[in-house]
Amino acid sequence: MPLERWDVLKVLNWTKGYLAEKGVENARLEAEWMLCEVLSLDRVGLYCNFDKPLSDAELTAYRSMVARRAKREPLQYILGTQEFMGLEFRVTPSVLIPRYDTEVLVNEAVQRAPKTGAILDIGTGSGCVAISLAHLLPEARVTTVDVSPGAIEVARENAEKNGATVEFCEGSLFAPCAGRRFDMIVSNPPYIRKDELATLQPEVRDFEPMGALDGGADGLDFYRTIVAQAPAHLVDGGWLLFEVGAGQAPDVLGLLQKGGFGDSSFTAADPAGIDRVVGARLGRAS
Repeated sequence: MPLERWDVLKVLNWTKGYLAEKGVENARLEAEWMLCEVLSLDRVGLYCNFDKPLSDAELTAYRSMVARRAKREPLQYILGTQEFMGLEFRVTPSVLIPRYDTEVLVNEAVQRAPKTGAILDIGTGSGCVAISLAHLLPEARVTTVDVSPGAIEVARENAEKNGATVEFCEGSLFAPCAGRRFDMIVSNPPYIRKDELATLQPEVRDFEPMGALDGGADGLDFYRTIVAQAPAHLVDGGWLLFEVGAGQAPDVLGLLQKGGFGDSSFTAADPAGIDRVVGARLGRAS
């Protein structure tokens, strides 16, 4: 993009075409969000300033963002934030970008968790699940673990930013919680099959942390491990809830039923109608 005084509308139109050529979906909308960030405007403000010329500094900053997006870097990493459950979360390449599908996991957990109970979230990433639960269940005791120091750092910042009280533990799965039991365990573990990783969109495959995506040969490695170890960390009748990938719900339900969880199992669909959450109680039938 040449460094000249283009107005807002001209810049947006040029960027829409450029990003579309690079394979970016919703190119116009993303162009608007990046320009809003540069100009410190919301989208209404942007529409009211279509004839505003950009300064050289503004154009340079915007050009840098567009260049990153053209390489398929996720918009959320460029802007540095993502909204989830009505809260704003800082995101970096150290963490997966929160998806709206994961809100189903939070909503199902809130419906079942004791209001003053102890909840463990495995694999915190940005902290979106644990922090949302702490926000919605302020009397609950929420603990979350992640093996990545970078993820823990980002999640701590997000908890402080959103005024949430969460206990953060660095380590693998249940290792930081030896000897402790919880009323509920929730997890959105890595669930992409290893042979499918190369087929993911460039935004995911090339930028998001691979360790948070790779679920092993059949995508179920972490479910097996968590189901096997969860009974030692749940009270009798405690809930275990998972987010699952498309088509994985039957297999994960089978793992739960074989792992000592009662027939109070359930599934919950995301807005697209895909079974996205699977859960069951330990040692208790419905």
